[in-house]
Amino acid sequence: MWDNPRLLNLAAGILVGIAALVFAAALAVKLLHSSLAPVREVIVINALERTSPREIEDALRGRIAGNFFAVDAAEVRGALQQLPWVRRVTVRRVWPDRLEVGIEEHVALARWGSDALVSTNGERFAGRTDERLPLFAGPSGYEAEMARRYAAFTAAVAPLGTTVERVMLSPRLAWQLRLANGLHVVLGRDPEAAEARLRRFVAAYAEARLGLKGSFDYVDLRYRNGFALRGADSLPKVKG
Repeated sequence: MWDNPRLLNLAAGILVGIAALVFAAALAVKLLHSSLAPVREVIVINALERTSPREIEDALRGRIAGNFFAVDAAEVRGALQQLPWVRRVTVRRVWPDRLEVGIEEHVALARWGSDALVSTNGERFAGRTDERLPLFAGPSGYEAEMARRYAAFTAAVAPLGTTVERVMLSPRLAWQLRLANGLHVVLGRDPEAAEARLRRFVAAYAEARLGLKGSFDYVDLRYRNGFALRGADSLPKVKG
């Protein structure tokens, strides 16, 4: 081997490579534990409506440890995503001493029961607001479906000059609505058929009011070729 220049050159190259790796590893460890290059600023790069600077500061307290190289971006991101109105977070290091944070907030679409909200993306989250919103009541896991159907139901009743105030989905997946004008609508279990029946009812609504003595505020649309109306005196009580 010692008489073979090719093998000697190969061995020397390997040793140099190992030495370079050891040096790089040692330098990396030193940089990670160095007091140099501390993170001095955390900048939120977009305007926020629901999340305050104080909430961000509290979430990040104790998590911006070490220096520029040692900060755990995943931990920073995870801490911020625990805030109620925060949907998604991006974190980027900017040399020499800054973290740039992008925060996407939820946009509330409806209330979910008494303790949560549903976003326009159909995601349930733990935000709170005094804003007047429709109410969703249904099984867990159906938030996105209810948000999608809410949009379709709202478009269907728009010609009546009213809006959907409540969307209810039973454990057996039967749909009901309560409109802002007080009308309670029973739709049944097939949402596609329910939308078609709701549009048909809306088209016939004016004629139905003229042909009925007195007022009604309950309609059952679970019929293939018609619907049933009930007056206020015979209405079942709906608890909410």
